[in-house]
Amino acid sequence: MLRTIAMGSAILIQGIYVRTLPDGRVTVRVDGAHYSGTPVSQAA
Repeated sequence: MLRTIAMGSAILIQGIYVRTLPDGRVTVRVDGAHYSGTPVSQAA
């Protein structure tokens, strides 16, 4: 499943969902690299 995360105030990353961390951040995988950030809420 694709998920979008925010890293800082200006960087958004979209990748394959890996896991949710205990502090609420989400980890995604992009071309073999893992990135963690705050999840971006879905638009209605």
